[in-house]
Amino acid sequence: MNRAMGPVDTIWLNMDRPENLMIIDSLMFFEGPVDWSRVVSLVQRRFVDAYPAFRQRPVQPRTHIGSPHWEDDPAFDLDNHLIRTTLPRSDDATLQRYIEQRMPVPFDRHRPLWEMHLVDGYRHGAVVYTRLHHCIADGIALNQVMLSMTGETPDSDLDAPGATEPEHRAGLLEGAAKLAGTAIATTAGAASGVAHMLWDLPKLLDPHVLGDAFTQVERTGGIADKLVLGPKPHTPLSGRPGTAKRAVWCEPFPLDDIKHIGHETGTTVNDVLMGAVAGALATYIREHGGEPQDVPTMVPVNVRPLDQPLPKELGNQFALVLFKYPSALATPLERIVETHRRMEVIKHSPEVTLTFGLIKAIGRTGPELERFFVDFFSDKAIGVTTNVPGPTGDRYLGGTKIRGVLAWVPGAGEQTLGVSIFSYSGRVRVGFKADADRVPDPENLVRAFTDEIDGLLRLSHAV
Repeated sequence: MNRAMGPVDTIWLNMDRPENLMIIDSLMFFEGPVDWSRVVSLVQRRFVDAYPAFRQRPVQPRTHIGSPHWEDDPAFDLDNHLIRTTLPRSDDATLQRYIEQRMPVPFDRHRPLWEMHLVDGYRHGAVVYTRLHHCIADGIALNQVMLSMTGETPDSDLDAPGATEPEHRAGLLEGAAKLAGTAIATTAGAASGVAHMLWDLPKLLDPHVLGDAFTQVERTGGIADKLVLGPKPHTPLSGRPGTAKRAVWCEPFPLDDIKHIGHETGTTVNDVLMGAVAGALATYIREHGGEPQDVPTMVPVNVRPLDQPLPKELGNQFALVLFKYPSALATPLERIVETHRRMEVIKHSPEVTLTFGLIKAIGRTGPELERFFVDFFSDKAIGVTTNVPGPTGDRYLGGTKIRGVLAWVPGAGEQTLGVSIFSYSGRVRVGFKADADRVPDPENLVRAFTDEIDGLLRLSHAV
């Protein structure tokens, strides 16, 4: 059955370039071997049967004035989207190479735009590596769908065979609307959270609210400065990207350690993590002959109500805010305090309202103007930073406990660095997706980030 593609989803479909494919990469790490037959059954029931996009392909209009639409793949075969493999070695480097080899590979647009790699042989356990085109869904929706396959016990998937219940799914990303107390979360309805702000979605879509946002922009000039004036600064991280990508991550940190640092410094968990990333970027720039300066990144903000079921068509419901990592500051403490201050400013600005309306408007302009606007705005940032608080307790899939989760959304235009922050079951992990030409050694970012957290932890215990 054919269905129309929304304007925002159309943007992502048309933004693919060889050097930056619009593909979300997701990793799920397991403590031991996984019963893949159970996983395949869950993918059929909770991916393919529950959401049409996983069995549909995009079709471009025959004329320039039309819009893309989705149609069922008449030759759909789940086996075309599930790839079984065993790593030759069990270390991080081998898994990273496997992922890096696939990141530059575009999807066949004659088939649904997703694939799932079922990987054995990693650290005596397994990994699920999922690639999904951004035109199908945003990162929050993908995480909800992925986590909908999991349960609180090893045999949860052997229960009722129906799709995930809405109330169960809504609890999977506990606090995902909070974005770890950072950026704003926009949901339909009110909810409390840590250092965050919520808008009402119907109110957000009111044109009078958008008008008020533009009026405030004119009065303050702050957002206009961010979105209109000047490209991102030139650093060793910037430049024209190539097709090859790197993917690295740190060992997980106990979330209680991050909370302790935040408590001692009067900041949030998110402030600590983002401030530590700012420090890692400063170290990397300095080690590569540059002078540390603030590094701008885009932060996606969910505008989808998490207390309601995901729509069957999935799609994209998010805004973007521009955040400048305070990498120019000299000390770790200064950086996390300044991160906190900047996040507070963003929380009380109309930036989410403005950018959400802007993204929807751009999606109605046509491919040529879409590309112009995307290039224009993507040039303001080095890449995208996502921060997702996942389940607070252990989850299981295919009879095996999940050890951790990471997910990167794609960069656009000439962006070169993506940052993924994902907390799960009392631990938090940070990963970097980097352009191999511009950032050939992202392991040094991991090392610098780890050193930053270790230093902050020592400082907080010394207070």
